[in-house]
Order: sequence, then structure tokens, then C-alpha cells
Amino acid sequence: MKALSNGLAKLSVVGMLWTGVSMGALALAEIVALLVLARLLSAQDFGLYAAALVVIKFSVIVESLGVAPAIVQRPVLEDRHLRVGFTLSVLFSVSIASLVWALAPAIGAAMQLPGLAPVVRAGCAVFLFQGFSTVALASAQRQLRFRWLAMVDAASFAFGFLVVGLVLGWFGFGVWALIGAFMTQHCLRMIALVAGQPHPKRFMLERRAIGELLYFGGGFTIARILGYLASQADKLVVGRALGAAPLGLYSIASQIMTAPAVLFGQILDRVLFPTMAMVQHEPARLARAYRTGVAACALFALPASVIIAIVAPEFVRALLGQSWEGAVAPLQILALGMLFRTSYKLSDSSVRATGAVYARAWRQGVFAAAVLGGSLIGQRWGLSGVSLGVVAALMLNFLLMAQLSLHLTGLRWSEFALAHLPGLVLAVVTGGAAWALAEQLRDMGVAPSVLLVEVILAAGAEAILLCWLLPSLFLGKDGQSVLRIIGMLMPVRLKRRGPG
Repeated sequence: MKALSNGLAKLSVVGMLWTGVSMGALALAEIVALLVLARLLSAQDFGLYAAALVVIKFSVIVESLGVAPAIVQRPVLEDRHLRVGFTLSVLFSVSIASLVWALAPAIGAAMQLPGLAPVVRAGCAVFLFQGFSTVALASAQRQLRFRWLAMVDAASFAFGFLVVGLVLGWFGFGVWALIGAFMTQHCLRMIALVAGQPHPKRFMLERRAIGELLYFGGGFTIARILGYLASQADKLVVGRALGAAPLGLYSIASQIMTAPAVLFGQILDRVLFPTMAMVQHEPARLARAYRTGVAACALFALPASVIIAIVAPEFVRALLGQSWEGAVAPLQILALGMLFRTSYKLSDSSVRATGAVYARAWRQGVFAAAVLGGSLIGQRWGLSGVSLGVVAALMLNFLLMAQLSLHLTGLRWSEFALAHLPGLVLAVVTGGAAWALAEQLRDMGVAPSVLLVEVILAAGAEAILLCWLLPSLFLGKDGQSVLRIIGMLMPVRLKRRGPG
């Protein structure tokens, strides 16, 4: 049993490493592609593409009604589940594609964007690509093929945006360069998934299998819709109550603060959801996986949030410019919610892995209401008030999801709190030194870009040194366990050259 546990832990760490590398590379490639395309395309092209993505991404939430995660979560998976899942995914994707195609002119008129309808209609092909590859993706996740999935994602994006998109942009195709890149990416991804992860593809509709998949998938979809509303409620309040300019300031601060938390949270979720689903009926192993994930979240989020809050003025001035000074205060306040935003993703994984999707759904409803309420109350004090309201809502959601996860895993609140302690200590020590260094550099009149680089590098070096010298204090038992597994993965030559 111990060997099996260690093997699963090793697969989880390997999966996180590959997923992290893949998602980091994708984020970097996306930035490079967009920077190059920004020189080839107009702002109107990007505006039409962004508007189309809003429609497409919201439609994707309800496209398959959670069939993929239902397949991953199933304790016992049979061929009938795969065949029914494939049939449902194809039917749902065709239905959503047809509906969006028919509504495209009305969507364009409602958004007052005359050229949007044909762009949205072209994007409907993505629903079909995803529908045909849903079961293949779920099967690969269930088999923990994280390295292969990372390679598929990276290769399809690279060819779509760095080859097709740039070529079409160079030849003056405008917004169709972006749409062509997007469609190429998802088409190649579908081909790779279907070819590389075989599964039964004969259509089948069996009432029992449909009920088993859609019971879980329905709760999953409801929670996703409510989560989407929670992510947009604060921006709706700011736009309507404070105007376009404050909304721009708040949006950029929110995007900057959300990106690292979402990236880290997605890495954990993509790996831990299928891993936890494998041991969903073994509370001890489930609790151990959850506690380790919580500790990893705290080690990342707490020091990062403190450093971001300290260097926020220089970050805004150096990377955005003086005209964005109004984003500093919201950025600093939203930084306080990084742990809540990141750790919630981990709790979400454990809850979905055990099938408690409806208990998760009503908590997402409370979260959406809390974001809306906090934003409405906070808008009286401007962007800082809205930001405080959102952080309060994030904390409430963090506690609600943690309570559910602790109930499902059997972990105690005291163990949950102690898992955060190494990250908290590391944040206090590195944050104190970073604050002192930042104040000294400000007194010296150092340029914002230089201060930003020096403080981040110094804080990073200090954190690594502290974890190296005093791992029991700054990493804790769970952090050291993860490092030991990473050490086992190192090439033998590197191990021999290491200390000791």
C-alpha cells in the first residue's frame, strides 16, 4: 500500500511539473503571439475576436454538461459510459453550435458590433472539435497521461497561433487570422486526442448510463455557471456604478492578480482532480493529497501576495505607465486574496473528485452573491472598496469550500491550519526583508523597473536559501515530501553532483 501511495504521489508531482511547464510555455507563447499580431492587426480586429471569445467560452460551459469530468470521476468506468459519453458530447456540441449559429446576428446586434456575427459563426466549429474529443480528453486524464496532454496542448497552440495566425496576419486577413489560429489549435488538438487516446466511438443512448453521467455533470455545470457569474459580477458593478475609466483600472488590476493564482490553481486542478478521483474511497490518502496541496498553495500564494503588494506601485509604473496609477490600490488589496483564490481551486478538485457537485454548486451560488453584494457595498468607497468586498467574498468562499473538503476527507481544522504555517512564516520573513529593501531603494530614488527586478530577485533568492537551510520551518513536512519526490526524478548524474 505504501509503494502504491508513493507511486501515485510520484505521478502527481510529475504531472504537476509537466502541466506547469506546458501552461507556462503556453502563456509565454500566447504573449509573444499577441505582441506580434498586435503589430499586424488593428484594435478593431482584436475587439471582435475578444467579443467572440466571450460568447464561445460561455457556451463551452454548458456544451457537454460536464460529461468529461463525470468520466474522470466515475469510481467504476465501463464501455457503456464511454459510448454514451461520446454520444452525448457529440449531440450537445452539434446542438450548441447550431443554436449559437442561429443566434449570431442577434448577438452581434445586442453587443452593437456589426462584424461580430460571421466571426461567432466561424467559431462554432470549435464546439464540434471539443465535442468529438471530450471523451478522449477525459480518458487521458483518468489514465494520468499528463506529459502527453501537455505536449498536445503545446504543439496545437504553437502551430495554430505561431504559424497559422502569424501567416494569416502577415497576408492581411485581419480578425480571421485570430479566428483561423484559434480554430486550427482546437482542430489539431481534437485530431491528436482522438488518435492518441482510443475509446469506443459507436453511438449509444442508455438511460442508466445517461443518468449516472448527467447527475454529476449537471451539478458540475451549475457550479461552473455560478462561478463564471462570480468572476464577472464585480466588473459589472464597477462599470455601471463608477464608469468606463475606473472599470479599465480595476480590470487590469484584477487580471494581473488573477493570472498567477489561476495558473497555479489550474496546474493543481488538472493533476489532482483525476488523482484524487482514483482514491476517492480511501479517506486517508485523499486527506494526505489534499493537505499536501494546501501546503503547496500556501508556500506559493502567501509569499507571492506579500511581494506583489509591496512592489505594486513600481509594477504599475514600470509595466503599465503613469496613467495607470489608479490601479495600484486595487492591485495591493486584491493581492491579499491570492491564497483564497488559489486554495479554493484545490478544494474544488477534492470536492469534484468525491462527487459532491451539488454541495459545491450551492456554495458557488453563495460566492456569486457575496461578490455581487461586496461590490455593491464597496463601490461607495471607490475601487478600493470594491476590491475589499471581493477579497471578503473570496475569503468566505475559501472557508466554505475548505469546510466541505475537510468533511469529505476527514482532515481536521487544526491540520488544515498547520499546513499553511510554513508558507505564512516564509511570507513574513521574505516580506519583511523585501519591504525594507524596497523602502531603501525608494529613498535612493532608484528607477521603478530596477527596484522591481531587484526586490523580486532578492526575495526569490532569500526564499530558496531559507528553504534550503531550514526546510523543517520554511517547507514543512509536506513541502519536504514533494521535494524528495522531485529529487527522485532527477537524472543520476545530477544527484551525484549535488550537495552531499
